[in-house]
Amino acid sequence: MTGEPFVPKGNREEFWTDERCFITELHNSDVSPEASLAIARVEAGVTTQLHRLDGVTERYIVRKGEGMLEVDGVKQSLREGDQFVIPAGAAQRIENTGAGDLEFYCLCTPRFFPASYVNLEG
Repeated sequence: MTGEPFVPKGNREEFWTDERCFITELHNSDVSPEASLAIARVEAGVTTQLHRLDGVTERYIVRKGEGMLEVDGVKQSLREGDQFVIPAGAAQRIENTGAGDLEFYCLCTPRFFPASYVNLEG
C-alpha cells in the first residue's frame, strides 16, 4: 500500500551543520508535522552553538558517549540512556565531555523546521 501516509526513504545521509555537529534526519516530513526525529553527533571536545528553537520542544535521548547539556544557563551531565526535555524557546547547547563521539536522538514536537532555529552566539 502506498499513499499519503507513506514516507519514502529519501536522503538520510549525515550532514554537517553550522551548529558544530553532524545530523542524520530519520523523519521530518509534511506527512507528519507533529514530530521529527534525528540523530545528532558531536565530536570529542566540541561544544555546539548556543541556540534556541522557537515553537519547538526538543527531547534528547543519549545513545552513545557523554556530555554536559546547558539549558537556560543550567548544566546537566548526560550519558548513554539519559533523556532530557528542552522546552521551546530555551537557550541550549551541549558539550561532548567524553573521549569519543557523543550521539543522541533529537525528537522534536512539532517537527523541526529551519526557521525555528535561532543562533544565540551572534
